[in-house]
Amino acid sequence: MYLMRRIATRNARPLELLYLALGRVGLALAPALKLCGLERLERPAAWFESWSKGALFDCRMCGRCVLSKTGMTCPMNCPKQLRNGPCGGVRQNGNCEVQAEMKCVWVDAWAGAGRMHRGGRLATLMAPLDHRLKGSSAWLRSLAKRAGDGDAAR
Repeated sequence: MYLMRRIATRNARPLELLYLALGRVGLALAPALKLCGLERLERPAAWFESWSKGALFDCRMCGRCVLSKTGMTCPMNCPKQLRNGPCGGVRQNGNCEVQAEMKCVWVDAWAGAGRMHRGGRLATLMAPLDHRLKGSSAWLRSLAKRAGDGDAAR
């Protein structure tokens, strides 16, 4: 997983383009998805999201995905689960102070954000994590919000 996560960070720009394209497709399909019922789609959407993002980004399914803001690097892979930047214990070689063999998640996020068209949005302060959303589909919630039905998917 760690290797795939590092590859995803190095390819942040093409993954950003894919993310944006899939977002447009999802928005076009939003009326049909609403007819099916977003609540009914939660379980299959969460399963697919977990499978795909887990394989590519080592996603932890926090329910509030910020990959597009953090250089296609999941901040929940940080042993301290910090969502707004490094802890201050980053070693001189860029590795994590807790897991010395692992590159700091935020060093990777910074590198990935630099490769993205919009430069990521690392300066954006991330909201605290709502642990009630763990395991739920961030894609479905984001789609409902963008389609103007923010309450439909939790």
